[in-house]
Amino acid sequence: MRRIDTVGNALRYFATVVVVLVAGTLILGQLGISVAPILATAGVAGIAIAFGAQSLIKDYFTGFFLLVEDQIRQGDVVEIAGKAGEVEEVTLRYVRLRDGDGFVHFVPNGEIKVVVNRTRTHAYANIDVGVPENTDFDAVFKAMRDVGAALRADPKFGPLTLGEVEVFGVDRWELWGVMLRCRMKTLPHERDNVRRELNRRLALELQSRGLKTA
Repeated sequence: MRRIDTVGNALRYFATVVVVLVAGTLILGQLGISVAPILATAGVAGIAIAFGAQSLIKDYFTGFFLLVEDQIRQGDVVEIAGKAGEVEEVTLRYVRLRDGDGFVHFVPNGEIKVVVNRTRTHAYANIDVGVPENTDFDAVFKAMRDVGAALRADPKFGPLTLGEVEVFGVDRWELWGVMLRCRMKTLPHERDNVRRELNRRLALELQSRGLKTA
């Protein structure tokens, strides 16, 4: 549905431009103003400004393929041209984003080289837990799995998850100890909500089991 809305809005934008141009030509004709000289002048002027319009043409071509290849939809959270936020509008010329601070960014499609779509099909809530070297790692891993199972059974957060907690084990060494990592598969727009709740529950669970964190 979101793809249909995105493509529909882009086509309406294009159709509006065409209708305005055709309507303007017809109105001038009804007023007795010959459009032939205007078109001739436009043709000459078009040659002069063609070199300056290359970026605009690039915007439209890139926008066309963004839509055809379904890289971006309205409502997606993406990172493009160094800007990240929720997509509010996609046209053949630009993408309008609203970032986490509420600021709006208009990104010309010609500036888009790589699209990082953070909300397509699913996401992962990654959890890092720092612990001292002498910690019982297996006890921490068990706490991760137990907390994940409880979250899956929760009537509020369970529907937001798409799988059990995956425990990756020891991720890396630090000067103060080691970093343990796990993750949970979630609905694409719910990653941060699940991550925050998983962090909260895991911190409480480790405290209740007497397991220290670094």
